[in-house]
Amino acid sequence: MSEHARVEYRVLGPFEVLIGGQHLDLGGHRRQIVLACLVMEAGRVVPVNRLVTAVYGEHPPASARSQVQICVSALRRSLGADGRIITRDPGYLLEPAGDDVDLKDYELLLGDARTAAAQGRRDDAVARYREALGLWRGPALEGIDSSLLRAAAGGLTEQWLTAVEDCVDLELDLGRHRAVVAELTGLVVAHPLRERLRGQLMLALHRSGRQAEALDSYRAARRTLIDELGLEPGEWLQRLEHAILTSGSDRPVSADTAAATGAVPRMLPTDIADFTGRAEQSADIMTRLGGARERRAVPIVVIAGTSGIGKTALGVHVAHRLADDYPDGQLFADLRGHDSHAAGPEKVLERFLRALGVPGGLMPEGLDERAERYRDLLAGRRMLVLLDNAGDESQVLPLLPGDPRTAVVVTSRGRLGGLPGAVHVDLGVLDRGHSVTLLSRIAGDGRVRAEAGAAAELAELCGRLPLALRIAGARLSARPHWTLRQLAGRLADESRRLDELSHGTLGIRASISMTYDNIGAAARRLFRLLGILDAPDFAGWAAAALLDRPVEQARDLLDELADARLVEAVGGPGRYRFHDLIRVFARERLAMEESADAAGAARERALGALLFLTEEAHRRLHGHDKLQVRSAAPRWTMPGDTVGHLMPEPLAWLEEERSSLVAAVPQADRAGAVELCWELASGAVTLFEQRAYLTDWRDTHEVALAAADRAGDRRGRAVTVLSIGSLALVENRFADARDRLEEAAALFAVIGDAQGVAIAGYHLAYLERVDGRLDEAAGRYQAVLPVLRGCGDLAGAAYVLHRMAQVELDRGDTGHAEELLREALVLSRRVGSRRLEAQALHRFGHMYLETGEPGAAIEPFEAALAAVRELDDQIGQAYALSGLGLAHLRGGDHDRAAVALTGARSLAVDHGERLLEGRVAAGFGELALARGEFAGAVRELERALTLFRDIRAGTFEAWALELLATARTAMAEPGGVDSVTKAG
Repeated sequence: MSEHARVEYRVLGPFEVLIGGQHLDLGGHRRQIVLACLVMEAGRVVPVNRLVTAVYGEHPPASARSQVQICVSALRRSLGADGRIITRDPGYLLEPAGDDVDLKDYELLLGDARTAAAQGRRDDAVARYREALGLWRGPALEGIDSSLLRAAAGGLTEQWLTAVEDCVDLELDLGRHRAVVAELTGLVVAHPLRERLRGQLMLALHRSGRQAEALDSYRAARRTLIDELGLEPGEWLQRLEHAILTSGSDRPVSADTAAATGAVPRMLPTDIADFTGRAEQSADIMTRLGGARERRAVPIVVIAGTSGIGKTALGVHVAHRLADDYPDGQLFADLRGHDSHAAGPEKVLERFLRALGVPGGLMPEGLDERAERYRDLLAGRRMLVLLDNAGDESQVLPLLPGDPRTAVVVTSRGRLGGLPGAVHVDLGVLDRGHSVTLLSRIAGDGRVRAEAGAAAELAELCGRLPLALRIAGARLSARPHWTLRQLAGRLADESRRLDELSHGTLGIRASISMTYDNIGAAARRLFRLLGILDAPDFAGWAAAALLDRPVEQARDLLDELADARLVEAVGGPGRYRFHDLIRVFARERLAMEESADAAGAARERALGALLFLTEEAHRRLHGHDKLQVRSAAPRWTMPGDTVGHLMPEPLAWLEEERSSLVAAVPQADRAGAVELCWELASGAVTLFEQRAYLTDWRDTHEVALAAADRAGDRRGRAVTVLSIGSLALVENRFADARDRLEEAAALFAVIGDAQGVAIAGYHLAYLERVDGRLDEAAGRYQAVLPVLRGCGDLAGAAYVLHRMAQVELDRGDTGHAEELLREALVLSRRVGSRRLEAQALHRFGHMYLETGEPGAAIEPFEAALAAVRELDDQIGQAYALSGLGLAHLRGGDHDRAAVALTGARSLAVDHGERLLEGRVAAGFGELALARGEFAGAVRELERALTLFRDIRAGTFEAWALELLATARTAMAEPGGVDSVTKAG
């Protein structure tokens, strides 16, 4: 098989695939079903859940998703490199570029035919219709054993019959009545209940001079309808028979002259008088369904959203606005899909048929017979069908018309991905402005304007959920003596909020309960356990920890909750959140249905999983374990392959879980899990430091320190104080940093933790160096290095070595500095820490600058920059760019120097790195000196000096003063350019 062989997909008849003209053996029936689903939706994503339903029906095995993945892999191999099955969230997409899909060709030809007919080009229209109909080789998808695909095939067959009828109408108009008699005779035999076909045959026979046969055909139709359905022929067919009887064979009779008036049902509920917002969604639906455009298939719009979000209100409102576009009537049914008394499609069809004029005594028996009669009555009519509150596709599929002149709007809590070609409109909560507007329309505009602040607070307490807002507004309307502030105060108590959001027959709790009661037991348990989490959103791993199950199982249950709209997808793939009121309901169910011990164990697993993954992210990011000795806090561990799948990019994972980390620290404190509290705070520093989330760093550590102190946990206090001291270093608050680091060193000494003392010691050594006390700095570094080596902390040793090298550079001993840096580089690479490696390379660059070799400095600075960019370490990038700028500057490339220093300044300012900002300003001052721009040099160097003095950085202050003196001298002496250039 050629790699680029043309592929033909055929669904209009027995399902088959041809490659290079040769039939492809697709293998087992599951592969055939999966590929048929993808072909039916070619060019559109088919969710995995729909593929699972197509293969296994409503009760799939636990391995269903993996089996579908296996099928897709096998199909990709069979179809070759251009087999074109693409993975795209939330499923797969068949992209048949350069290939043939008979269904797509058929739809395009039908569109051309209808366009030609609308433009009066009847001959062209018939030619296109016949070309399209010629693509059919038999019943659609014949041989495919799938109830979902059988329903789709039934829809295709209905469209095919409508296309045949439309084509025959044109041919009758063109006088080709004799040519269509044989075809119509066969079609009537195959579809004896299809009154439009019967009428066309009667017309063709009559116009061919065969009046008696035309009337015989009517009598045969009447017998069949009475025998099969207990029905007389429809009014249109009766009028046609009368027209043939009274016209004589030489007088033409048209379908128009026999058109029936028919029943015109108007079943829509009353429009919502205070309908608010949703302008964008309304316009979208109106655009898709409005007007009298020719269409290839019945347009279906699914309005999806959680309970109380306003789906019905939007559906009814839009249906009323569309009523003029559907003059033949509007049908409505509440399917009660999430109720224990859901409306079956057979009962709904009975209501619809009665509304369409079918008497009760002549009602067809059985779902299929009613659905066929329903589609027949809607054929040729412009009608709108609104199906409210659908539970799943099985409720909707039998209620879909066949004629593309009709349109369907469905509301559902799920997306109903199994409805072929449906367009989905997902509803979220109202924005703040519309929430307050809705309150004012119910409770009174004057009241709301008088308490604007309380109204905004009330809207937020209602979660901006339309149902909750309506209940709140109704309660205020019923109690004119209440203030909005009073009701907001009542809602502020979360334990009473759902009790307060109840009025008459309206209630949030009852609305959510209906959905909760109709999901599986495992999904219900996950739902209530998710109420434990304080984070605003969560991922599958958190659900797995809560349940103590593998991640894949938890994700399947999350998908079930998402389908039921009890949680909503948010942010990146696989992340979910609660609506505020649904979270309240989840916590109610948690308290009612889970013991305190079970809830506590689940909480401990979730927090332990977060701690485990945070430590894994640190290890994968830096190539070594956390520096501090771990506490006995429990970890909920996961296999390495699972962790690798969760965090292909560790820093990105930490960023995604930032809100979880910030929320987990106080949650652990409230639960009395002290060690979890301070370890989570300490672990989160990996993110806080690299992304400069300094407020998060401070807030979490204040909580952790208070928790450790209340519990008398000396290790917890030591670790937390050490981290607070590190924060002070980052913020250049060197005096505060020294106080905290000295306290941490003393605490670690008391508990006998030599490693902790060493870590505090090398931070203090940095402060000595910043103060210009190089001998003291060297002494501290030399003291801690053997301790770190002795306890196996090679990463800490590498850090100290490159810091010692900087001290030696400051002293002017470049030889010793180079030895230390080479050892630091070896250790950094041994532990696999790209960050430490980047720091050592950075020091190498500065060493070459000190030795007057700026050209040699460029390579290590560029290597350091590449490493920190790989880590997405923006502060590291700022330092590398600063060094690179100096290397270019001293090498004479002023333009590149300016570019690098500009990048460094931008990052330093963005992240509040005042020490680095001062160093960059000094670099710009040096650049201005080299360019002879002495006034600019003075401005930059004065700025640098101010920054260094503010943070008491003595060493750097001396450097800035030296450069500033040079710049001022150059300004004062016209011949000073030469001396400045020499100094640069």
